[in-house]
Amino acid sequence: MPADHADGPAPAPGRARGFVHHACLYGSDEDFLATALPFVRAGLEAEEPVLAATTPANIDLLRQALGERAYALDTAETAYFGRRPVERVSAFLRYHDRRARSGRRMRMIAEPLWGGRSERQIAEWQRMESGLNVLLAALPVWMICPYDTRVVSPAVAEAACATHPARLEGERLTPCAAYTDPGTYAEAVRPAPVTAPPTAVVAGPAGRVAEVRRFARERAAAAGLTGERLSLAELAVCEAANHLLSAEGAHVGLRAWEEPGAVLYELTRPDPAGAPVPPFAGFRPPEPPGGAPGAEDGLWLARSLSEWLDVRTAGPATLITLRVAGPRDAERL
Repeated sequence: MPADHADGPAPAPGRARGFVHHACLYGSDEDFLATALPFVRAGLEAEEPVLAATTPANIDLLRQALGERAYALDTAETAYFGRRPVERVSAFLRYHDRRARSGRRMRMIAEPLWGGRSERQIAEWQRMESGLNVLLAALPVWMICPYDTRVVSPAVAEAACATHPARLEGERLTPCAAYTDPGTYAEAVRPAPVTAPPTAVVAGPAGRVAEVRRFARERAAAAGLTGERLSLAELAVCEAANHLLSAEGAHVGLRAWEEPGAVLYELTRPDPAGAPVPPFAGFRPPEPPGGAPGAEDGLWLARSLSEWLDVRTAGPATLITLRVAGPRDAERL
């Protein structure tokens, strides 16, 4: 068993190692500090970049305990550190790129915000927590994800041990027996598929993005979207379609319908027109300007512009369903 998964005192990961991902379940301020404070202090003493993205109350606890050393701690309120999973991954990568030091590991306390989320949103965040083990695998980052058991449901707390290889309590590390391969886990907790109603508008098959663009714009306009918001909805659908149409000879079927406050689009590509879409495709942002374009750049943009985007295999077909915000109530008045 790798050292960072061993049952015993938490390791002090050194230089040039990949991603280390631990859960921390805490039920009091004292429990939080027992894990977070040694982790932060050790990082600051080693002159490693250290980020605490957690609640304002926990940030205050750390600052008070650190005293003068608090000036060296980077902090972010978790509610604003990536509102959705795709934004959260981008926030981690931006912090890494901004603070990376040659050969040095960095440490992150990254507390997900669970309160008030819908069942679909919780499932998407759990899939992202698991996906970090793949998306950040090559980065020299040691991440602890705290779960406040006074707030989160028992089911969410239990899921933490399926999405993290080990659990850290104080300075003691215990392997998570329930840890599940990220690809397997992502499929197991996938939100239920959304079924198009009989009133859905159907078009296709479309073999060019121009055809998709026309359909997407017509349906967004029919739902009442105008101006920039209409253009962004069109762009989201086109980028999702472009990902499916990248396979030679591919075409997509199109459906769209309205729900309260939203417009939904479903894009269907018969397979084997292209390779299956990996479960965490489109979560990493594009390379900085000047970098080589990536095959998943468009899908990342589609995810970023949608309220949610789901990719799944249905029999012989690949389906992308995305939900974009409809017109605000005030725009209807």
